[in-house]
Amino acid sequence: MQLGINLGYWGAGMDADNLAVAQEADRLGYAVCWAAEAYGSDAATVLSWVAAQTERIDVGSAIFQIPARQPAMTAMTAATLDSLSGGRFRLGLGVSGPQVSEGWYGVKFDKPLSRTREYVEIVRKAMTRERLSYEGEHWTLPLPGGPGKPIKLTVHPQREHIPLYIAAIGPKNLEQTGEIADGALLIFPSADHLEDTAITYLRAGREKAGKTLEGFDVCPTLPIAVGADQDVEQLADTFRPYTALYVGGMGSPKQNFYNQLARRMGYEEAAAEIQQKYLSGDKQGAAAAVPHDLIDRTTLLGSVERIADRMKAYAAAGVTTLSLAPAGFTLDERLASLRAGARALELAGLA
Repeated sequence: MQLGINLGYWGAGMDADNLAVAQEADRLGYAVCWAAEAYGSDAATVLSWVAAQTERIDVGSAIFQIPARQPAMTAMTAATLDSLSGGRFRLGLGVSGPQVSEGWYGVKFDKPLSRTREYVEIVRKAMTRERLSYEGEHWTLPLPGGPGKPIKLTVHPQREHIPLYIAAIGPKNLEQTGEIADGALLIFPSADHLEDTAITYLRAGREKAGKTLEGFDVCPTLPIAVGADQDVEQLADTFRPYTALYVGGMGSPKQNFYNQLARRMGYEEAAAEIQQKYLSGDKQGAAAAVPHDLIDRTTLLGSVERIADRMKAYAAAGVTTLSLAPAGFTLDERLASLRAGARALELAGLA
């Protein structure tokens, strides 16, 4: 199992430190550095900045939002980043959510599965550098009856095949991801629930494509906070607002993928309470309603030895790249978590 680092969203108050975190991860031998985007900074700019100031670590989008870009533009960006980084780019895609898709981009959030499938097909076709033509439900290239002609990409990616990941949570999306992608980007993964909540569906998708999970990258992101084992409950409290935001506040009452995931993990009553309080404006109450067990199962907390044991469990569950989101209010705290993650991987015998 490899380690990754997830810088999250640029503009979250730790911008000046993020480059130092990425460079330390590069020095420690982490495999990939991910950057996210929502409705603030874009991931492509951040990744180009990180790639220019690191040497070995891959850089990946977690994620480029599908409603934000036409698929041909994403192919251009991926090819450019791969070329500039010397073959170190990983392309992560996701449909975002209805509030961002429709509220920020003005793109209707409908038929996300077929839209994702077509998007991936166009991106991959464009990156082969053949002349681009496509007929689908969501895109037709070139537009019929006009002056447009099939055009081919002029940029040469460093590699013939750029690894493509999809952020997936729901069963149908996970199955399709297994079928059409090279890896899955997961969030709130519990090692003891991973088979039921993700791996089963990814495996089914791979079987549809006539493949196995061999070579497929299962890549969840886990927050990490290092401390004494007797302080695990206090460390978990650090992530209460984070968990409450996703389970309670990401999406509408009818459409929150993270809330649905928490329910599938057995937290039906807590998920309902967190969402009700968060959407009513009681963010503190929502955070207080998050069960300690839910946080502990979806983060890495405690001593290096405890974290090493958890890493073994994730590797046994099928995780191939474990991306860490180090907690800390200072750069030193975040770097310490990063180093502890590397030590834990070695202690677990997984490096």
